[in-house]
Amino acid sequence: MAKFHVLLTDYAWEELEIEKQVLADNDVQLIVATAKDEDSLAALAKEHQVDAIMTNWAQVTEKVISASPNVKIVARLGIGLDNIDMAYCTSKGILVTNTPDYCLIEVAEHTLALIFACARKVAMYHHDTMSGKYDLSAGPIMRRMEGQTLGIVGLGNIGMLLAKKAKCLGLNVIATSRSGKTMDGVETVDMDTLLAKSDYVSLLIPATAETKKSFGAEQFQKMKPTAYLINTARGAIVDHDALAAALAAGELAGAALDVQDPEPCDLTIAPYNDPRVIVTPHAAFVSFESLENMRGRVSQQVVDCLLGKTPENVRNGLTAG
Repeated sequence: MAKFHVLLTDYAWEELEIEKQVLADNDVQLIVATAKDEDSLAALAKEHQVDAIMTNWAQVTEKVISASPNVKIVARLGIGLDNIDMAYCTSKGILVTNTPDYCLIEVAEHTLALIFACARKVAMYHHDTMSGKYDLSAGPIMRRMEGQTLGIVGLGNIGMLLAKKAKCLGLNVIATSRSGKTMDGVETVDMDTLLAKSDYVSLLIPATAETKKSFGAEQFQKMKPTAYLINTARGAIVDHDALAAALAAGELAGAALDVQDPEPCDLTIAPYNDPRVIVTPHAAFVSFESLENMRGRVSQQVVDCLLGKTPENVRNGLTAG
């Protein structure tokens, strides 16, 4: 019988060989949930009296965590922590970890891909062409990307990498920075200035109580009518009803949304069904390399904690033991 038991709430890949191998090598059994609703997860945690919880997208609430008094760590298979009850974990001495640097390249690349798609009308031309409308003049006149301005909301790790790549392509880059971080060649500005100057506004901030729906009617009215909103951060940051209204009013040219709220979103309603909006299924983080790296590291975080060692990337200031 295994010494420790770990509940995996959900995952977004085809197999679990990496997780099983790392855990089994340390006498840890993986309990895989088949449903990710709160009641099902709490029941499974209680049944197996789990020592740790690993989670991808499922909501890990107080009810789920408290179902087993043995829980020592909640480890996020990803970056954002908005699906974990951090306050409860901290109050009970339970470590919360993530992998804040595992998919920086992927998200930066995906953001650039969406910028290119907006600028060069890739989705529109593809749809029209496949529908039998092979006509260059079917779309609006496009502008050269080089020399345009990219405004990055959030100059963190991903924001800085995006800025570096964008500058290599000839884009002017400006940014807001709540943390005070700066970067050579990137002008740090206030939000109003960023919105007024940017041809592309890239959201790269976490979802918190402060940032929830922080991009709404007021912000869209300050954007150029020729500008695009690019969101590869979290869907909750954007007021999507306000975005739909802004698009209808011509306050911005379009949007590219890798993240929505809720997920999956209703593709039959605005803004998602607007032909000026590109939707991808929260795919910015994905690559073979990024997933392999993240899965192994998170599994090792759990092992380290269960063996009494403080793992990497503890986000709530606690230590093991």
